[in-house]
Amino acid sequence: RLLPDTVYVALKKPPVITTQPESITVFGAEDILLTCEASGNPPPELVTKEKKVKKKVEEGESVILKCNPPFSTVPPVIHWMDKRLRHIELNDRVTQGRDGNLYFSHVTADDNRNDYTCNAQYLSARTILSKEPISLTVTISNSVVRNRRPQMMRPSGAHSTYHTLRGQSLELECIVQGLPTPTVQWVRKDGQLSESRTLRDLSDRLLRFSNISESDGGEYQCSANNSQGTVTHIYTVSVEAAPYWTKEPVSQLYAPGETVRLDCQADGIPSPAVAWSMNGNPITGIDLDPRRTVRHGALILRDVVFTDTAVYQCQAHNKHGTILVNTYIFVIELPPQILSADGQTYTVTEGQKAGLHCQTFGSPRPKVDNGASLLADPRVNLLTNGSLQITNISHDDEGLYTCSISNTNMSINAELEVLNRTVILSPPGDLRVRPGKTVIFTCLAQVDSKLTPPHIQWRRSGQKLMQSYAEDKYTFEGPDLIVANVQTEDEGVYTCEVITNLDMAEASGSITLVGMEMSHFNVVFHMWYDAASASFRVEFKDHVSNEWGWEELKRVSGTEESVNLALQPYVSYRFRVISVNDIGKSDPSTPSDLHSTPPQAPDNNPEDVRSESTDPDTLVITWEEMDRRVFNGPEFQYKVFWRRVVGDGPTWHSNVTTEPQYIVTEVGNFSAFEIKVQAVNQKGEGPEPDPVIGYSGENVPLEAPMDVGVVLLNSTAIRVTWAAVDRDTVRGHLLGYKIHLTRFGSRGHHRGRRAREPESSMVVETGANEEKRVLGGLRPYSHYALTVTVFNSKGEGPPSDPPLSFSTDEGAPGPPMSLHLESPAETEMTLHWTPPAQPNGVLKGYLLQYQQIVESDDSPVQVETIDDHTLTKLTLKQLDPKSRYRFYLRGRTSAGDGEPITREGATTLDGAPPSNISLSVGEKSVNLSWVPGQRHRSVGFQVQYLNKNSGGKWKQSEKLNSSQSFYQLKGLTPGSQYRLRFTFNNNTFWETEIRTEGAASPDTHTPSSGPTAGWFIGLVSAIVLLLLVLLILCFIKRSKGGKYSGSSKYSNMHQTSTRQTTKSKYVSIDHSDTLKCKSYTERRSMFNRKTILADASSLHRARIHKFPRLCPCSKTHYSYSFWKKQA
Repeated sequence: RLLPDTVYVALKKPPVITTQPESITVFGAEDILLTCEASGNPPPELVTKEKKVKKKVEEGESVILKCNPPFSTVPPVIHWMDKRLRHIELNDRVTQGRDGNLYFSHVTADDNRNDYTCNAQYLSARTILSKEPISLTVTISNSVVRNRRPQMMRPSGAHSTYHTLRGQSLELECIVQGLPTPTVQWVRKDGQLSESRTLRDLSDRLLRFSNISESDGGEYQCSANNSQGTVTHIYTVSVEAAPYWTKEPVSQLYAPGETVRLDCQADGIPSPAVAWSMNGNPITGIDLDPRRTVRHGALILRDVVFTDTAVYQCQAHNKHGTILVNTYIFVIELPPQILSADGQTYTVTEGQKAGLHCQTFGSPRPKVDNGASLLADPRVNLLTNGSLQITNISHDDEGLYTCSISNTNMSINAELEVLNRTVILSPPGDLRVRPGKTVIFTCLAQVDSKLTPPHIQWRRSGQKLMQSYAEDKYTFEGPDLIVANVQTEDEGVYTCEVITNLDMAEASGSITLVGMEMSHFNVVFHMWYDAASASFRVEFKDHVSNEWGWEELKRVSGTEESVNLALQPYVSYRFRVISVNDIGKSDPSTPSDLHSTPPQAPDNNPEDVRSESTDPDTLVITWEEMDRRVFNGPEFQYKVFWRRVVGDGPTWHSNVTTEPQYIVTEVGNFSAFEIKVQAVNQKGEGPEPDPVIGYSGENVPLEAPMDVGVVLLNSTAIRVTWAAVDRDTVRGHLLGYKIHLTRFGSRGHHRGRRAREPESSMVVETGANEEKRVLGGLRPYSHYALTVTVFNSKGEGPPSDPPLSFSTDEGAPGPPMSLHLESPAETEMTLHWTPPAQPNGVLKGYLLQYQQIVESDDSPVQVETIDDHTLTKLTLKQLDPKSRYRFYLRGRTSAGDGEPITREGATTLDGAPPSNISLSVGEKSVNLSWVPGQRHRSVGFQVQYLNKNSGGKWKQSEKLNSSQSFYQLKGLTPGSQYRLRFTFNNNTFWETEIRTEGAASPDTHTPSSGPTAGWFIGLVSAIVLLLLVLLILCFIKRSKGGKYSGSSKYSNMHQTSTRQTTKSKYVSIDHSDTLKCKSYTERRSMFNRKTILADASSLHRARIHKFPRLCPCSKTHYSYSFWKKQA
C-alpha cells in the first residue's frame, strides 16, 4: 500500500519555562504583575506558589528557620505551627526570635519534620498569612557528636546599643547556640538588675522592660555558658524622655489683691523648655505688666484684678515632643460658705478611722480652723477639702467637734460617737477528732448594744458554709456550728466572722483527723517491717562531727519497707527509723552500723558572694561559709577570683583561703570588680561559679554641689536648688545630699560681736536623685546661711562654698509669752501681758478680742486695737460681773496678726470661801466676822453647830454670803460647849469650839425660838421704840435742813465703846444717814472722812453690814462694826 506524502507525528515534550518572573520591589498597596511562561506537550498548566525551603543538617548542629513575613507598619504576631495547626514547642533549645525566625541551639532527631509553617497574624487587618512549610531533615552522624562552646546567634557581635524613650517597651535578646544547651544569665554591669522592673521570658533568652524609665539606662550583659565555655554580649541602653509634668498648675478662684503663683514644672531628656501663654497668646507678646513675672517656670501674678481672669497655658517641649496644660484663673469675690450640713453625727467603733466633713466654698478660699490642739495629735489630719480625719479612734475622741471659718462667725458642729468594737470572747478551737464523729465550734462575741444584731458567717478554708438541711452536715445554732460525720474532706481551717453594720471580728479554729497509735517495728539499716504506719521518718547522724545530732533525711509512706538514700560524699553516717502518725511518733529503732562515703570534687560553690568593703583602697570579698558536710573531700578551700570591670576585663586574679572572707589591697577607691568564689578540695574543683559585681571601699566625696540657689517662697519656707555632682567624685554609692541651714538671729537685733554667732541649725537629707527641696519651719525676719554637701556611706564631702546667706521676710508674730488677769472691781478686768518671744518682725502693737462665754457660743466679739507696742497692760470696764469672759490677745506686725494667747476669767471668782474668821461669844449667841478673799465675792457657805452638853444632832444656819462679812448665830444655850464648823460645797474649811457665857441650865434642851419666847418679845419692843425715835429725828432734820455732826457721832460711839468689859466684845453701833436719802457712796465717803479718820489710832478694823430699811426715805441702812483691842 502507498503512504501519503505528508505525515504528522505528535511528540510529547516535558514543560520548559520560557519566561522567568523578575524580582521587583512594591510599595504600599500597589498591584504587581509576575510573568511566567512555559512550553511543553501537552501544554503545561501554570501554578504560582512560594518556593519550598528544605534544610538538611546533622544532629548537634544549629539551624535557623526564617519566616520573613510581609512588611507592615504594625509588626505581625508570629506563630510557628505544624500542618495540624499545633504550635511548635519552644524551650531553652528551640527559641523564636523577635524577627520571627525559629532558632535551634542544636538539633536532635526529634526535630526531623517537613511541616514547619510560619503564620503571620496581622491584628489590625484581622488577617493570618501562612508561609510555605519548611522541611527540616536531621541526619544521624555515625561519629560521636562533639560538644561546642556557646556562640551568639542573635544579636551578633559583642556589643549593641539601644536608644529608647521613657515609657516605651524594650526587649533585649540573647539567643545562643552550643552543645550542650547553654544557660543564659543577665546582669547589670553598672548597678543592680531590678527584678521588679524587668521580666525574663523564653527561658531567659529575652529581657523585657514594659515601662522603661531613666533609671533603667545603663549597661546590661547577657552571659551564655555550658561545659565548653562562655560567651557574652553587652547592651548599652540609653533612655531619653519626651516632656512630662512633674508639677502642674491648678485652676482656682482668687480674690482681688491676692498673689497667684502657677507652678509649671516639666522634666525630660533633654530638659524641656517651658513657655507661658495667656488666652492663646504668648506672654512675651503681650504688653509688659510689672505685676506679671515668670521665674523658674512659675508664672506669678501679684495684686490680681478682675481683668486677670483668663485661661493660662503652660507649654513644655524638647526634640521628642510637646505637652500643654490649660489653667483657668477666676478673679472673683464670693462670701465664704460651709457646704456641709450642721449637726451631723458620725458613728464609728474603736480602732476605726473617722472623717468629719466640713466642705467650704468662697473667694478667697476660706481657711478652716479646727484648733491647734486637735492637730497636735499625730492621729488627726486636716485634709485639703476641710474634712477632719481621725485614725485609730478611741473613746477619748468621743464628743462634739466644731468646724469654723477663720475671721468669721460661721461654724458647724459634728458629733462623734464611739462604740465598743466587736470582740470574740469564745473563739473556735483547734479540734482533733476521729472519723465519723460530730464536732461543735462555738463563736461567742460581745457586740455594742447600739450596733445592729450581728450576723455570723462561717467559712471553711476561705469558702462560705451554707446550712445543709438535707444532709445535716452543717447546722447553725446561734453562735455554734455543728459539723456532723466528720470525714477527710472536712479537715481544714474554720473561720467565724461576726459582722455588724460598722465592723467585723473574726477568729479561726481547725479540724484534724487522727487515727489509732501504731505498733513498733524492727529495722535493719534501710529495710524494716511493720504492720501499719502513717509514715516513716529516716534520720541520720554524722559521726565525724556530732555537732548536729540526729536529723531527718527522708520521709516515706507507711506502706514502704525500704528506701534508697542520696548521700553526701566524705561523710560517715548512722541511720535510724521512726514511725509517725497524727497522734505522735514512736520510739526510734536501733541505729544502723557506720557507713562512710568516698570523697569527690565539690558539688556546689559558696552562696551570697558579695563585697563588704568599708576602707578606701581595699576590696573585701565575703560569702556564706559552707557546711562541713558539703566539703565532699579533704583539704577543702575557697578559691577567690577578682578582676576589674572593663569590657570583658583583664585576666582573672585568684587566691585560696579557708576563711569565708578575703581582702585585696591597693585597688583604688570605689572601683567596680567582678568577683566569684569556687569550692575546691583534694579531688578537684567545684562547678564554674557565676561572677557578681562588687566594689572596693568608699572614701569621702571630693567635691561639693555647684550652683546652689535659694528661692524665698514665704516668710517660713524656701526652695533650695543645686546641680548634681559628678558621680566619679562621690567615690562611693551616692546616698544623697545634706542641706545645712544655720540661723544667725533676727534682722532687727544688733548684738555686736555676737551677731555672727549661730543660734540654731538644722540638717535635711535628700535622695540621691534630688536636685531641689522645699524647706519649711524657718523663723520669719531672720538671717540664715546655707550650704549643701554630698554624702556616701563613708561620710560627707566639703560644703558648697561660699555659704549662701539670705534673710526671711517679716511674718506674723508668735503669741504673747504670758497673759495674766486681775479684777480691781466687779465690773473691771485688768490684763497684764509680756511681749511675744518670737515677734518675727517689728512689733506694731496688739489686737485684743474678748467675748462673753455662753452656751450657744455666739456672743459678739469685742475688739480693742492697741497701737502702742510698748504697752503691757490694759483695763476693761463695764463688764458683766455675773459672766465669764474669754480673751484673745495677738501681736501685730506689718505682715499681719499673729497667733493668740487665750485666757478665761471673770470679775467675780467662784469657789473660794472666806478667811480670817473671828468670833465674839455671848450667852445665847455668837457674833461671827470674816474677811472675804480678794476678788472672791458672793461666795455662799453655811455654819453648822453642835451642842456637846446635850448630845443632840448637828444644826446649820441659813446660807450665808461671803460679802456679808458678819453674822450672828442665835438660839444657843447659856453655859454650854458648842462645836462650830464652816462648810463650803459640803466640805469643812474652818472649825472651832466655844463655850457660851452664863450658868448652865439644868435643862439641856435648846431654847425655844418661837414667837412666844421672852427674848423675842423684848427684841420686837426695842425695834419698835427705835423706829419711833428715828422717825422723830428724821422729821426734825428735814425741818431744820442741817447735817449730823461728825464729832458728836464719834463721841457717842466712843462712849459706847468704852463701856465694854475687859474681854474682847463685839459692839454694834447703828448709824443712819437720813439726810435727803444720800447714796451709799456719799454715806461711805462721809463716814470715812468724819468718823474713821477722826481717831484712827483707836480703831482696830471696820466692817459694813446691810440691814433692812429703817428710815422710810433711806434706801439702805448700814451697820458699822469696830474691833478695839482692850488694855
